[in-house]
Amino acid sequence: MLFYGNEVVMSREKALIAIRLAGLSQGTHEFDFTCNATDFNDPALAEAGFSKDVSVRGSVEKLDDEMIVTLKTSATADLTCDLCLAPVTTVLTGSYRIYYSYEQPGEPDEERDEEYRLIDRSAVSLDLTEDVRETLLLSVPMKVTCTDNPDCRVFHQEEQMEPGEVNLSDTDWLESLEKLKNKYR
Repeated sequence: MLFYGNEVVMSREKALIAIRLAGLSQGTHEFDFTCNATDFNDPALAEAGFSKDVSVRGSVEKLDDEMIVTLKTSATADLTCDLCLAPVTTVLTGSYRIYYSYEQPGEPDEERDEEYRLIDRSAVSLDLTEDVRETLLLSVPMKVTCTDNPDCRVFHQEEQMEPGEVNLSDTDWLESLEKLKNKYR
């Protein structure tokens, strides 16, 4: 059983990304996972452009009364440039840290932050599938531009002009700007 605040969330029968806690000694432990984005069965990941392999590096620091789990994700996403609509393929990385404390008998139920979770001492494994999914979605940039794409007409417009050729739209714009500047002096 896993607790999110006061809410009990049952884990899946077969977790896509899970860390086995039974027999895990105190200290820091590293885990590597690789899966395909389609394994999550989430249309939001497909809409965000994830369709290839997802690499997850998990670090678990187990202490007496708590565990600190750090997730680092890396995945290739097929995106679209927001300026010229050209296809852009890029590697997106993200990280997320979660703090787990063991449930204490008689401990009062209090409101907890999403990054602080309670876990039962008898838990056999820790399902991180949903956390990895959220980390992937949070790694998608708000604005996608293709500055390195030679097909992008927005950033490479000046390069396509002949030397000495003047772009008329630039001169009209500069003249209007100069008029406004002089008007408000």
